[in-house]
Amino acid sequence: MTGRSLPLFPASVVGSIPRPLVVRELIEKPHWDAVDSATMDAAIRFVVAMQERAGLDVVNDGEWRRRSYIGVIAELAHGFTLETNPADGRPWTVVTERLTPKPAGFVAAEAAFVKQVATVATKITLPAPALLGERLWDAERSRKAYPTCEDFVRACVAPLRAEIALLRDIGVEIVQIDDPHLCLFVDRDVRARYDDPDRAADFAVDMINATVAGFAGVKFAVHLCRRAGARVRGEKHHAGTYGPILAQLNRLAVQHLTMEFTAAGADDLESLGRLREDFELGLGVVDVTPGVPEAAPVIAARVERALTRIDGRRITLNPDCGFAPGSAARVDTDEVYLKLKAEAQAARLLRERYG
Repeated sequence: MTGRSLPLFPASVVGSIPRPLVVRELIEKPHWDAVDSATMDAAIRFVVAMQERAGLDVVNDGEWRRRSYIGVIAELAHGFTLETNPADGRPWTVVTERLTPKPAGFVAAEAAFVKQVATVATKITLPAPALLGERLWDAERSRKAYPTCEDFVRACVAPLRAEIALLRDIGVEIVQIDDPHLCLFVDRDVRARYDDPDRAADFAVDMINATVAGFAGVKFAVHLCRRAGARVRGEKHHAGTYGPILAQLNRLAVQHLTMEFTAAGADDLESLGRLREDFELGLGVVDVTPGVPEAAPVIAARVERALTRIDGRRITLNPDCGFAPGSAARVDTDEVYLKLKAEAQAARLLRERYG
């Protein structure tokens, strides 16, 4: 792996960090002038500095240049329409035409800037192909372009790989593939909606493996969560241990799993002990729920529970999920800073005890 080496019990982020109003205004503009670009660059410098000040060992740009962590695919390929989702009234990117490539480099440009301003290791996120199918393919709107959801998912692999090739060359330490869709197969109600849930989960894994195949010199992670952002909005709480998807997780051709560990069912030590021993495990030991305080000793105690089953050299500390899964999410930035600071303090406590 290129880039900086990490200490024992590194402290990291998952993805999104709450966007201030100035950033939300910028990402809604269809075109930027030089002043807009300079403003966004200054904002990214701030969010990176905030993470470093908190004490993190791995940082990102908070996904501040993106309207959504899923909709970023529309920056990589033509074929999408931005509409309003009739189900909930939120903005909705939907595939309506066959995908044709845009010039590669949107995500790579994010990464290049973060590498320029960060003094610690960096992470960049990409959506998983099957997640894109779950959210952006619609039976009515998309069928003319792609008769099945699986057809569309396969088409998403190529533009993602084009970005990964550039990220590798830039020297990003970690490329994280976000796939809460795969993780929802822990929930018996979700599994009941599929004729063959194991086949669907296998397909999600196959598409991740196709996306990362053949790249050397970069560490790949897969982020698993039970839609923490939806939980915060009061939507369904997806629960269940990792047991139903252990076979799929152990087939992932990646080096690192970023997993929830504070959500119901996620602090599943039995399943952790059955994961491949070569996986690094990013444990979600910081609750991202707004208004829920976190303290370093509590965070450290969560990690110590995991130490009863797995070697500490495999463990990274991180939040359960991104702090602002939707670009318009209203979450207090100072609260996020204090939680990240507590996470970094917990990492230092663990190094003192076990280093």
